[in-house]
Amino acid sequence: MNTRVKWGVLSTAKIGREKVIPAMQKGQWCSVDAIASRELDSAKNWAAKLGIPKAYGSYEDLLADPAIEAIYNPLPNDLHVQWTLAAARAGKHVLCEKPFAMNANEAAQLHEVADKVHIMEAFMVRFHPQWLRARELVRSGELGELRSVQVFFSYNNRDGGNIRNRLENGGGALYDIGCYAIVAGRFLFESEPLRVMSLVDRDAVYKTDRLASALLDFGHGRRLDFTVSTQTTPYQRVQIVGAKKRLDLEIPFNAPLGEATRIFIDDGKTLNGANAVIETLAPADQYTLQGDAFSRAVRGDIPLPYGLDDALCNMRVIDGLFASEYSGHWETIIG
Repeated sequence: MNTRVKWGVLSTAKIGREKVIPAMQKGQWCSVDAIASRELDSAKNWAAKLGIPKAYGSYEDLLADPAIEAIYNPLPNDLHVQWTLAAARAGKHVLCEKPFAMNANEAAQLHEVADKVHIMEAFMVRFHPQWLRARELVRSGELGELRSVQVFFSYNNRDGGNIRNRLENGGGALYDIGCYAIVAGRFLFESEPLRVMSLVDRDAVYKTDRLASALLDFGHGRRLDFTVSTQTTPYQRVQIVGAKKRLDLEIPFNAPLGEATRIFIDDGKTLNGANAVIETLAPADQYTLQGDAFSRAVRGDIPLPYGLDDALCNMRVIDGLFASEYSGHWETIIG
């Protein structure tokens, strides 16, 4: 039996063309067999460039293909739930790009199909060796009791035509990159925040959140604080601070393909970082690892790493942060 899962891709979105599809094509468990666009010529063009056998001029036609087993959904944020639900109703497993939905209530519509197919939010970072090593060090106790996770993630995009600056499509910093910061806290604390608070600055023209800072209380003196921005100097870093040591992820989110990554473990005995121990991890493609993990779950080789409940937890936090923006108070996160 051919163990490779037959995948179809909804849309010719840039992240799919440039990162996810080529990565999945390198995987041991993935076969990207079809791509769809609302314009058949576009689908055919990209299918030819990417070496994909089938091209469809509508999403419906792709979902009707009985040979396709799983769907990768990189559509705009406001279309994620609509087409993930359609794919699942068609019997397809779905890997959906982040953020999973516009809010938790919208995402909850997928309870209808969650017991029939596999559905997972595409946070590829959770499969990268540097993230797995960081959590291993936290679990081992080497850092001491984990107290704080700090995240900064930014880029500078002022293009009014870019979908990340369109409020109605789910643009803005919290949806686009704040979701990664939230995942970092949940991944490392291995629990859910109890309450959250935010401070948000919105673009006067686009109305999107261009600078958002947040504090998440995980209880027992544990907290995540982060700042994300769509209009500042590009930068990213995760700092994981325990009672004994601090761990830094140098390039936590856009780990360079084909290059080694480094993590820094510092006992703080010198404030200039001279005591930091550097661990170098072998090159990896987090998108390949993600695609193979999901495909293995489809084949029943491993349990699904993350499902609908996980995606709902992340969306509830985003909802709480938007609510806090306007209330000016802590917002309780209710699961």
